[in-house]
Amino acid sequence: MSSGMGILLRVLVAAGLAVDAWVHWRFAPDMAPGPNAPGGTIAGDDLFRAQAIVAVVAAVLVLAWASRWTYAFAFVVAASAAGAVVLYYYVDVGRLGPIPAMHDPSWYADKTISLAGEVVAALAAAVGFLTAGAGRRERSADPVH
Repeated sequence: MSSGMGILLRVLVAAGLAVDAWVHWRFAPDMAPGPNAPGGTIAGDDLFRAQAIVAVVAAVLVLAWASRWTYAFAFVVAASAAGAVVLYYYVDVGRLGPIPAMHDPSWYADKTISLAGEVVAALAAAVGFLTAGAGRRERSADPVH
């Protein structure tokens, strides 16, 4: 893989995860549990803040060390967030263990922005995972080098 393509993939992953983090951090206060929230659940605002922090960590890791493992981590972070937003839009799954019921059948611009960032990051991370180290493998198989 060319260095230009590698840089582009890293930037796409990091930018998509940055968008995801920004939207989750911004909406975290809106996800705080109400006074009648059931006990034994993780607060929605804590989940949103955790998602934002993990997205930032994944973005920094990919920018600093673009390896198969950092791309895999970024893919899991981005794809799980994208999957969650779509799942909770279409399905009222209720409470899942300590995760509170988060069904939100409304769609708005920030949800679209978040989903777009997550999808871009997931796709770029998948390509990065599949191509990371390809240049090293090609060079090591070439008897001239």
